[in-house]
Amino acid sequence: MGNSDDRDTGLQVNLYIDGKFVPSSNGETFSVVNPSTGATIASVAAAQPADVDRAADAAYRQFNGGEWSRLDGAARRKLLLSLADLVERDAESLARLESMDNGKLYGFALHVDVPNLVETLRYFAGWADKLHGQSIPTQAAFGRPTLTYTVREPLGVIGALGAYNAPSMYVGWKCAPALAAGNTVVYKPAEEAPLTTLYLAKLFDEAGFPPGVFNVVSGLGPVVGPAIVRHPKIAKVSYTGSGAVGRLLAVEAAQILKPMTLELGGKAPAIVLEDAPLDQTLPMLAMGLFANQGQICAASTRILVHRSREAEVTEGLAQAACAFRLGDALDPESTMGPLTTLRAVERVRKYVEAGKQQGAKLVAGGESSPLAGHYVQPTVFAGHNEMAVAQEEIFGPVGIVIPFDTHEDAIRIANATKYGLSAGIFTRDISHAHLLARQIHTGTVWINGFGLLDPRTPWGGVKESGYGRENGTSGLDDVTYDKVIGALL
Repeated sequence: MGNSDDRDTGLQVNLYIDGKFVPSSNGETFSVVNPSTGATIASVAAAQPADVDRAADAAYRQFNGGEWSRLDGAARRKLLLSLADLVERDAESLARLESMDNGKLYGFALHVDVPNLVETLRYFAGWADKLHGQSIPTQAAFGRPTLTYTVREPLGVIGALGAYNAPSMYVGWKCAPALAAGNTVVYKPAEEAPLTTLYLAKLFDEAGFPPGVFNVVSGLGPVVGPAIVRHPKIAKVSYTGSGAVGRLLAVEAAQILKPMTLELGGKAPAIVLEDAPLDQTLPMLAMGLFANQGQICAASTRILVHRSREAEVTEGLAQAACAFRLGDALDPESTMGPLTTLRAVERVRKYVEAGKQQGAKLVAGGESSPLAGHYVQPTVFAGHNEMAVAQEEIFGPVGIVIPFDTHEDAIRIANATKYGLSAGIFTRDISHAHLLARQIHTGTVWINGFGLLDPRTPWGGVKESGYGRENGTSGLDDVTYDKVIGALL
């Protein structure tokens, strides 16, 4: 790795607690593998409940009377802006590390994920000194006038659990609003890809954040996740990941009435109307389906196409799938990297076989890759919405083309899923697209595009895609509360 000025960019493998890198309390570690090669990169400290205790204690001390609690919004803004500058400075090192860690193409990490982190930090830095309450004209009481106003207060220690598909980006989404509002953070990166988060911990330290404001407890999900949710000093938890794990954590949180933000994936429909300009639409469909090897919760894996354009779209996506060059995520010639884990490879293979067995027509891919590493071929099916490949989140480069006859049919099919995270509409009739967008039960709808993520806009789902929102002013609402102060005058 390394930048051109030879800054120290060596791997960090220990926990980051109270401003120091430390081993786990019992010395346990776990292996992190480069999915492009299958080789072990490093052994990383595996946090235990005792380590979560230490991190939560440190975060709570800073929130409750520590140096951080005495900083005003302008000081927090300055720290977040300094951190953003450091991330931008080390963008190449972070992108390279992310490619090694989770298999994301280097160019994707450098030009999408790391800039998103920088922009998120800067956006929420701008809010740090603008979180104000309001004065409320209330009626007199006991024959005397009253003064009532609200104060925007931070919740306390925020527990955050990120997913493996976008490690650096999730640090921004989960931590920037929390810190801007005056909270502190205990962060667990996905065990499959913890290295960029641990690198970022060094930058938090360099930026001058007081020790204990940001803590990283890398470790195994079944050990660290419940310990964070149960901890009495952690006020709220944000989790991105699978629905199965999200449900377990939500049950834990409900026992102690702890609020959560859950982002649990999706099965996004991309609706291609009969007038869609395919020269512009097909590249967007391919990106929505195959970007980051399909390891995107918002991936457009259900391509709903008007029957008059079905053949063209199916053939176009098949050609796009066959044109990818699978290879090492750091190789500039590669146009698709590996999946992050072998477990993910097996899951994708299972769904490909299920698609074949349920009668879906295989139009591209579907075979095992001969490459060493965690590779799967991009795969396109044609079928109907009741098939497993159309109903269940695969989290890999597998999509299905589904025809429809009327726009009413398209909306019905789009909504016939347990998920509701994102959707797309492709058409020349922008006015009609906006009308259709209102009818889709989902958190986000993109028109003639894909992945239009911006820290200024809220992100989250409905139905089994979860609840709560990250980013935008909604992300600030999730980490603050309104305190009412009323007085007799």
